[in-house]
Amino acid sequence: MKIQYDPNKVKHLRRIAHLLDTSIPIPGTNYRIGLDPVLGLLGIVGGSGDFIGGLFAAYIVVEAARMGLPSNVIFQMVGNVLIDSLVGLVPAVGDLLDFTWKANSRNIALLDQHINITPQNRKANPLFVIGITILLAFIVLGFGILAIMLIRAIFQF
Repeated sequence: MKIQYDPNKVKHLRRIAHLLDTSIPIPGTNYRIGLDPVLGLLGIVGGSGDFIGGLFAAYIVVEAARMGLPSNVIFQMVGNVLIDSLVGLVPAVGDLLDFTWKANSRNIALLDQHINITPQNRKANPLFVIGITILLAFIVLGFGILAIMLIRAIFQF
């Protein structure tokens, strides 16, 4: 199956990354945050905000894989999500990372970098896309479960 870059899909992914990482200006500064750190801080159940942010981050990576980006680029994108998820488990430090790391913006930058150098008709390997989807599901779900277990252990539920 030949995959062609759909400019509308790329635009949609950019909007998601912007919403999650840079949509909210901090008054009096040039710095912007997005909904990802806000969701992390407001998570109703321990880790729920990070879980929602992780789902959107995984969606961006899976769509990039479906576009046929090289596997080494996809693994860089997975690494960005993994760092965000792993450090997100640490109370306060994880929230601080959400304000600074901006994994989604990093992943869109990788996508933009490689859209112009990857052939338009590059084949996306369906098994690779499935594998990346499963890997990201384990990362997002696994860290969500670990966050809940950590909260339970701290508060002895």
